[in-house]
Amino acid sequence: MSEAESRAHIDRFNAAVTGGDWTEFLAGLAPDAVMTFAGPPVGPFAGRDAIAGAYAAAPPDDTMEIRSVDTDGPTDVVAFAWSRGGTGTVTITRAAGLITVLAIAFD
Repeated sequence: MSEAESRAHIDRFNAAVTGGDWTEFLAGLAPDAVMTFAGPPVGPFAGRDAIAGAYAAAPPDDTMEIRSVDTDGPTDVVAFAWSRGGTGTVTITRAAGLITVLAIAFD
């Protein structure tokens, strides 16, 4: 993975939040991607379609600002701050150019 790829993922997330179109964000996910959350009682969501359904049912209204990106092989850990307050991390794992795992944790 690379910092640039993770930054591009967060940019796609922010564009989807502000524009309401999740097409480009979802295109970066593998068909069998898994999204989990540590903290809020939601998920896990298994598969691109389930992730799309989760965002359609409860679209976020807060964008992320990257604080740092730590890379370890195919995995990046992105520390972020929400635009409305609060912080967290998103762990992004890729294979074959697509995101396979998104693990979001809130501080």
